[in-house]
Amino acid sequence: MKSLLAAATICSVLAAGHAHSQSTAEAVAKKGFVQCGVNTGLAGFSQPDSQGVWKGIDVDVCRAVAAAMFGDASKVRYTPLTSQQRFTALQSGEVDLLARNTTWTITRDTSLGLNFVGVNYYDGQGFMVPKKLKVKSAKQLNGATICVQPGTTTELNLADYFRANRMKFKPVVIEKLEEVLNAYFSGRCDVFTTDISGLVAVRASRAPKPDDHVILPEVISKEPLGPVVRHGDDRWFDIVKWSLFAMIEAEELGLDSKNVDQQAGSQNPSIQRFVGTTGDIGKMMGLDNRWAVNIVKQVGNYGESFDANLKPLGFERGINKLWTQGGLMYAPPVR
Repeated sequence: MKSLLAAATICSVLAAGHAHSQSTAEAVAKKGFVQCGVNTGLAGFSQPDSQGVWKGIDVDVCRAVAAAMFGDASKVRYTPLTSQQRFTALQSGEVDLLARNTTWTITRDTSLGLNFVGVNYYDGQGFMVPKKLKVKSAKQLNGATICVQPGTTTELNLADYFRANRMKFKPVVIEKLEEVLNAYFSGRCDVFTTDISGLVAVRASRAPKPDDHVILPEVISKEPLGPVVRHGDDRWFDIVKWSLFAMIEAEELGLDSKNVDQQAGSQNPSIQRFVGTTGDIGKMMGLDNRWAVNIVKQVGNYGESFDANLKPLGFERGINKLWTQGGLMYAPPVR
């Protein structure tokens, strides 16, 4: 009798957990679109173009999830969020997914009720200064006035770096990126610090004269940037995670937006599983078996997303190359 009661209790707990894990996926399916939290405007990552169309590698993650869920990458609505708004918006359910150049740390992963699904850009923090200051190294920044955004790992890393090197600095803490850049470009700050990806992006897209600013050689931190979902929602976690991994795996398999349909007849077992001609991988996640094909056809593989969004700004693949090419981009097997 006790064993039957125990089994019944376990089943009820599992059923409750299963029901809860379906909540976001069910809600998204019911409303017919993914509500995605993005940056207020960072070129290459998430920013609207002149027609108001959102573009960037973070935006492509949102579009990949929509393609997997609905077979239509356009079924996304975007919520621009500052660094201080982003986690509250996800925790409260205002957004279904946060794809906002956000660093994966143990504190964020364990204490905020959130889960990072993976990394879509490996980064590190750096410093940008006006060329006229003739600064060659971050070690020369003792006493500098530095612009930084609050509620970021950038702010903490900055304090750690200067303390470790026994230097002092004067912080100018401003929440909105536009205002931070105005302060830096107007000369209110000697230095602007953020992830190097952000420095490259704003120098290329926002600086009145990009060549007047230099990014110093020091990389002072690890900043693995990736999408985030809420804790305790495993089905949604799986969908978002594998949508990102599908873009990475597609590049490794040689599948892109132009050839993925033709490759459906491939005899390669890995490609057959990926495109859904064998197995039931899509059904395992409650998706159409062509979920990955829809992602690649409509959004592209990771390399296509990088080349479309970051390469024009002067980004190099670097450590964001595939693992087969000496980089860190690696997806678990789709099998």
